[in-house]
Amino acid sequence: MHKVALFCEIPKDVMNLLPEDKYTIINEETTEADGIVMRSLDIHDMEFSKRLKAIARSGAGVNNIPVERCSEKGIVVFNAPGANANAVCELTFLGLLMSSRRVIDSIDWTKNLDKDVAETVEKGKSQFVGPELKGKTLGVIGLGNVGHLVANLGIKLGMEVIGYDPYISVKNALGLSWDVQYTSDINELYKRSDYVTIHVPYNNETKNYINKDNIKLMKDGVKILNFARHGVINEDDLIEALENGKVSYHVSDLPNEKLLNTKNVVCIPHLGGSTIEAEENCAEMAVTELTEYLEKGNISNSVNFPDCSMDRYPGTDRIVVLNKNIPNMIGKMTTALATHNVNIIGMVNKSKGDYACNIIDVIGEFNEDKLKELEDHYGILRIMFIKSKVSKQ
Repeated sequence: MHKVALFCEIPKDVMNLLPEDKYTIINEETTEADGIVMRSLDIHDMEFSKRLKAIARSGAGVNNIPVERCSEKGIVVFNAPGANANAVCELTFLGLLMSSRRVIDSIDWTKNLDKDVAETVEKGKSQFVGPELKGKTLGVIGLGNVGHLVANLGIKLGMEVIGYDPYISVKNALGLSWDVQYTSDINELYKRSDYVTIHVPYNNETKNYINKDNIKLMKDGVKILNFARHGVINEDDLIEALENGKVSYHVSDLPNEKLLNTKNVVCIPHLGGSTIEAEENCAEMAVTELTEYLEKGNISNSVNFPDCSMDRYPGTDRIVVLNKNIPNMIGKMTTALATHNVNIIGMVNKSKGDYACNIIDVIGEFNEDKLKELEDHYGILRIMFIKSKVSKQ
């Protein structure tokens, strides 16, 4: 019986993926479980028990999880890439419309009218005139799960779209409309775009990705949108550009005190993935990833360990080994298994950066406690056993 702690609400339909005959659900913030399903709770200061094997984030970003510390403890961290992509894409286009037509400003103005409303509206509406999206140039930085959908929708709305992403996946490249102009020179995107929207993760490479140096290259009056992450735009540089008119409007799904007090900024309370469909998709993906790992040892969509899976050989026990990606680890493991009278029937090894995963199907009578002692060997982070469901007579 696996124990799973829920740090967020899970839709009822998704709870069916955690049947009572296999899982005990803990509705409290504890790591005394085999797995955790979570969303926005910050767990950087949380102590992890030795029992904890995996954390599944019901969303794409993992900034609220100490990923490196999890890696060193052999805790697999999953996320749900693409599960809320359509929701974020739709909100991005709402942001484009709000930045063009000054919809929020006009609504606020209208709410303050107290008499002769119809007449005043007709006289005053001209102050909110703005351009249509059709025929304008949209620059999309990052053509991942969200960005490539934004680029494609821009084409459907009659926009000229320029996309930039040096790390675009084959899948997303194939899904990109032929009409999207892909550029390997981001400066070209900056110079040509009427709107710039950024869809990249936050890391050392993307910190302050948009700053005063590249804002200078942009058109006067450019509109900039951020539905990605805090930190990918240097907000001091952005605010300066808003104040001098270089940037005419900014829409952000990541509000803070600075932005809230700046003119020509619309702040949305991080609603990118806040749709019924997106939340259910994210939860379903996260729970499926977690159960697939706990029950079968298979890994997909992990941010710290490689994708690694293998069909189960009939009648075998399964040993999953997470280790540092250093020389002679496979030899060390196979020698140790042979010493314990374990016969390997099938094996797969995958690596990702500093870490690796081994899934090994075996037969033979062996002492799990003795094999568990391998975790004391340098480089081995965790060993997990999944017993055969077939009775051995």
